[in-house]
Amino acid sequence: MDSLKIVVIGTRGIPHIPGGIEKHCQELYPLIAAMGHQVILVTRRPYVVDPQEEWQGVKLMHTFCPRSKSLEAIVHTFVALLKARWLSPDIVHIHAVGPGLMVPFARLLGLRVVVTNHGPDYDRQKWGATAKAVLRLGEYLGGKYANEVIVISKVIGGIVGERCRRSTHLIPNGVPLPDRSANTDHLERLGIRPSRRYILAVARFVPEKGLHDLLEAFTAMEGDIQLVIAGDADHETEYSRQLRKLAQRDARTTLTGYVTGEPLHQLYSHADLFVLPSYHEGLPIALLEAMSYGLSVLVSDIPANKEVELSAQRYFKCGNIKDLGGKIESLLKQRMTGQEMETLRARIAVDYDWRQIAGQTVAVYEKALGGALSFCVGHRQR
Repeated sequence: MDSLKIVVIGTRGIPHIPGGIEKHCQELYPLIAAMGHQVILVTRRPYVVDPQEEWQGVKLMHTFCPRSKSLEAIVHTFVALLKARWLSPDIVHIHAVGPGLMVPFARLLGLRVVVTNHGPDYDRQKWGATAKAVLRLGEYLGGKYANEVIVISKVIGGIVGERCRRSTHLIPNGVPLPDRSANTDHLERLGIRPSRRYILAVARFVPEKGLHDLLEAFTAMEGDIQLVIAGDADHETEYSRQLRKLAQRDARTTLTGYVTGEPLHQLYSHADLFVLPSYHEGLPIALLEAMSYGLSVLVSDIPANKEVELSAQRYFKCGNIKDLGGKIESLLKQRMTGQEMETLRARIAVDYDWRQIAGQTVAVYEKALGGALSFCVGHRQR
């Protein structure tokens, strides 16, 4: 197929901007650009620290949005779609259910739209009743009126199929397969012992990530094991402030703030156990990253995490502090064998390869371009 022009909307931006969708886009679109396609990614200007015109073959268009968790996605998507219409792309790729509200508007502008549903954001605890209703509407409108819909898990595919009466394309998140870092300089600056005697969590400071549960379970434990939490809040809230206060009660806890690149590489490489206590996920990239390092993992038993199909001992009952603490102590006593580490890494290499994902995504673009031109997309069997 000839080279495509693709406009990407629904992400704060790339590179190295915190967030699961941001990491997804950072990995995916340079590969699609390397396949010979023109990719224009529309960023949200308040999040871009070092504006660049291009990054690894992806053109960046920095665009206004209000720094507001309630308004930024919808306002930015509206403005970005007006710019996209001027650019006349072959495909507009919209990420997440919030920006999905604007899919009917995009279709009215004559644009071909692919939507990736990263999960039911209305389940996040930070949203009030009105915001939840709006996000549900975005999920419906995006699923109903996009030319094609990508989902990152079977669970999400089931939701879209039931609500919108259409089939979807299952394309999961991916993760590169790294080599462990032997360096420890960043850990030492933070006062973290580089002897793999610490628990690692990588998450934003929002209620649905369950970090408060992890802190409560850890505080009740004895011993010199450390807890390291890599992450921060996008918008300062009462929850994020209380989380920091809770962390300060135990000197064994270290908050690193947002980290990426070599510092994050070191944190994964030398950790003893990775814990993800989430109440809500789409398909957690942080878990896949931990697996890619062959790291021992423990996650909540929500559907998105269970879709990764870990052994039973690596799940705890979501929200159950006692079960979480007990499973942590049990897994800390069990060192991962070399064979177990390689098994986890092999799963990543086979099931979550970004190059394969890039090819599958372009195939969806081709299908969207070959589909019917009607505004309302009905249920189609594949």
